[in-house]
Amino acid sequence: MITISLCMIVKNEEPVLACCLRCAAQIADEIIIVDTGSTDATKQIAREFTPHIYDFPWQDDFSAVRNFSFSKATREYIMWLDAGDIIDEENIRLLQELKETLDPSVDAVMMRYNAAFDNQGLPAFSYFRERLLRRDKGYLWQEPVHEYINIRGNIRQYEIAVNHGKKEHPLSTCNLDIYEKRIIGGQPLSPRATYYYARELRTHGRSEEAIRYYRKFLNQPGICREEAVWASADLSDCLLRTGQEEAALDALFLSFNRDLPRAEILCRIGAIYFDRQDREKAIFWYEFALEVPRPKGQCQQLKPKGET
Repeated sequence: MITISLCMIVKNEEPVLACCLRCAAQIADEIIIVDTGSTDATKQIAREFTPHIYDFPWQDDFSAVRNFSFSKATREYIMWLDAGDIIDEENIRLLQELKETLDPSVDAVMMRYNAAFDNQGLPAFSYFRERLLRRDKGYLWQEPVHEYINIRGNIRQYEIAVNHGKKEHPLSTCNLDIYEKRIIGGQPLSPRATYYYARELRTHGRSEEAIRYYRKFLNQPGICREEAVWASADLSDCLLRTGQEEAALDALFLSFNRDLPRAEILCRIGAIYFDRQDREKAIFWYEFALEVPRPKGQCQQLKPKGET
């Protein structure tokens, strides 16, 4: 049986933290909470579940906080969650079984993350994330925003799901501000950061700037195939917002140079022709979308229009 340290970073999570920790307490052998400046009852709630609570001064760097939380772990494996995440009863059971059966030679476990839900409460957007990691591998988070771990070694993927909670998040400029401080300070953005900065610009309605950064990202060598596909889709969306319909179509077709056609991309092409009242072409692309297989292990986005 393996042991697990759950590591979390929090700030002002009073509405959701107890629900998350009630789930986690059924799985974790140790819970590590790192607070970056809460002014509500977050730390009081955390103390009901663990004595391991640490303060960490905010440095405009999510990876720095997560790496600090990992440094406090003492068990064989580290699991991470965000405060709004929920693990339902079935997936708690599956995780408990995994603790009993996981081969300790496994270095990292990928689990499904259900990030959005439809009106019936069914997952509408789901993808796999590095969720359970051997502590002695020394994995570190990278990038100040939209942080990730470059996992290596013996990696397994399981159909165990963590659900993103339904906490309402007002549109925040936090991520945008971090990127722009770095740009003003003369720090170059990595290809990944360039992609996510473009996404932040798009989310905040700065379409012309987003177009520039999506194109900058797509023109860089060696970029992630998955990110390149979705950058093409987001670029198309920004071009549509700015009245550049032909260029928007070209951006969608550009995604075919990165990977096999995706149903989501084909639906977007069909939607443009539908809006043009070119029904014959719209039907062609929609029917094509019904035929293509979903890429294994990639993001599963069930809503053809993408993010809102």
